Amino acid sequence: MTISLPAVVSAKEWQKTRDELLLKEKELTRASDAVNAQRRRLPMVAFPKEYVFDGPDGKQSLPELFDGRRQLIVYHFMMQAGSEHRCSGCSLVVDNIGHLAHLHARDTSLVVTCPAPLPQIESYKRRMGWTLPWFSALGNDFTEDCGAGDGFGVSVFLREGDDVYRTYFTTGRGGDQLVGTLRYLDLTPFGRQEAWEESGRGTGDPGDWWRLHDSYDS
Repeated sequence: MTISLPAVVSAKEWQKTRDELLLKEKELTRASDAVNAQRRRLPMVAFPKEYVFDGPDGKQSLPELFDGRRQLIVYHFMMQAGSEHRCSGCSLVVDNIGHLAHLHARDTSLVVTCPAPLPQIESYKRRMGWTLPWFSALGNDFTEDCGAGDGFGVSVFLREGDDVYRTYFTTGRGGDQLVGTLRYLDLTPFGRQEAWEESGRGTGDPGDWWRLHDSYDS
């Protein structure tokens, strides 16, 4: 496939077109701020069921997953009990999770859950080199109750004492906002190099190039 390159122009013309794009970027930023504000104003729903999760330090309840903080973000990872499939998309998301101290500084915890047994989870964590908190939801209805089912998703919870409330959920393209790799690629001329992009410099469906980070060479 021959990839078309951007036009070569003078520095003055480049600056002019860059400034025009900057106006649109600022407009998008303001629109994003407005959406974020609307998200913060969403109502919440009680989540009173007594789920039991299996973690490295034993059994824990949903309130205990907050680890003493007021807010909790849960990434629902696509990993089923006994399955050898390891989701490249979910793995890309987890690869892009930064140091949790920054979330903790804002009274927010983040954990990963999936309906697979803890030994299966721990084995995959060792392979990927991950150290973030990951709990097994095997044997409870948490994944299903959150709407993730056999897929993936992100749930946000707020804790008031021992009472837990759900405030947000997203899946599908909503997961894009969690992946810094995609944000960086969106800055480049070639972008994500997927067929849907208007540049004409890509092929294939969204995400079909994703691999586990130790599998690209193969």
